[in-house]
Amino acid sequence: MSDIQVNDLRTTLELLKKIPGQYLETDEPVDPNAELAGVYRHVGAGGTVQRPTRKGPAMMFNKVKGHPDAKVVIGVLASRERVGLMLGEDPKRLGSVLKDAVAKAIPPIEIPQTEAVCQEVKHFATEVDFDLRKLVPAPTNTPEDAGPYITFGMCYASDPETHESDITIHRLCIQDKDTLSMWITPGARHIGAFFDKAEKAGKPLPISISIGVDPAIAVGAGFEPPTTPIGFNELSIAGALRNKAVELVSCLTIKEKAIANAEYVIEGELLPNTRMREDINTNTGKAMPEFPGYTGPAAPALNVIKVKAVTHRKNPIMQTCIGPSEEHVSMAGIPTEASILDMVERAMPGRLLNVYAHASGGGKMMAVLQFKKSVPSDEGRQRQAALLAFAAFSELKHVILVDEDVDLFDSNDVLWALNTRYQGDDDTIFIPRTRCHPLDPSQTPEFNPALREKGLSCKTIFDCTVPFELKDKFVRSEFMNVDPSRFAPELFK
Repeated sequence: MSDIQVNDLRTTLELLKKIPGQYLETDEPVDPNAELAGVYRHVGAGGTVQRPTRKGPAMMFNKVKGHPDAKVVIGVLASRERVGLMLGEDPKRLGSVLKDAVAKAIPPIEIPQTEAVCQEVKHFATEVDFDLRKLVPAPTNTPEDAGPYITFGMCYASDPETHESDITIHRLCIQDKDTLSMWITPGARHIGAFFDKAEKAGKPLPISISIGVDPAIAVGAGFEPPTTPIGFNELSIAGALRNKAVELVSCLTIKEKAIANAEYVIEGELLPNTRMREDINTNTGKAMPEFPGYTGPAAPALNVIKVKAVTHRKNPIMQTCIGPSEEHVSMAGIPTEASILDMVERAMPGRLLNVYAHASGGGKMMAVLQFKKSVPSDEGRQRQAALLAFAAFSELKHVILVDEDVDLFDSNDVLWALNTRYQGDDDTIFIPRTRCHPLDPSQTPEFNPALREKGLSCKTIFDCTVPFELKDKFVRSEFMNVDPSRFAPELFK
């Protein structure tokens, strides 16, 4: 489709500009405080965002109030089809593509600082006029957010003992001129384990935050244990996706590395024995919109990053996303699919055809599994596959099982299977009082008195597959196979 070699955000945007319907830009001045996200909600956010919304193009805002030298782009990954284009793959096969990339990982390499475009412009916290709020055009998603949030920052840190490194995406709020608060999901991120070691030793943990990167890095960063255990650097997945090692560069003020062709890099340290209230500047009790579609409560005690420097490219592009948008589904959901495919394939080869981490669950809470029963003894294995899916991704809450003739990416088709191949009293499997995702607002004793504490939930399997012995009774109506382009060429090019 194009001879453009994608290796950073700028080449990504050049590719999208050449594909009709995938890119939009505006010179209309926009306020990063809620207005920018409010615009994109209508243009292309999708996901679990408040209706009306839709899937649409990535959008560049060329004039951002308060930031005359910067642009902001949003929605780069807010479409599975667009992710497929940027990775050069079939959108329906992305889970399998990422599964294979984990197996063919290519470790990152380091390049000299003189070659790193992310350090073209340098700002140090020791400078009198240093102010994160002026240097980084981070938007707020809604008027009640706790502050400007960096929602697309690739956080990179290393184990203080083994020096193994990892990259993940975290909720980062700019609290003042040189301070960020950082949400670390308990027990779910490698960087959290690294920080625990540093804090026990009474030392800060150096951390870099790279903003505006190759989409392959953003998607690869979404993996979690057990698929990528402690010691597995997810940047190597992006290396496999591009068949070229990701380039890193040593930071200027800390002993850590950052992505060399990022648009922005924030250098800092996670401080030991230091916590701060997330809404310290607003006192609203609110944080920001999260992937389930609700504004998360402000955390009472978050980790603190003291910033030491900001570097960026000339005329930098800030990359951001809306928490509940389709973009989160791409970053979190496609790695989830890969993890489930990998685990089930190891246990029962050839039976699980595909997985879709559904947008309604933000890519985390719901998965649709397409399972093929070929012999009588396959009956019941579909439910084992669902159990393995929960093991592959612990934050998963609901699994819907469908047959090979159901398009798992078409919600109408999945609901058709639910309505015609499912009986609630026999095909629903409950796994009560199980740990799921902490941002699910329904998992509280107030919502369900059967839950002993907040954070527990009921994992549920919806088996919408036909019993093997009845498959000949559930054959879809077959239509004549014709070439529709003869009759409607404008629709079937």
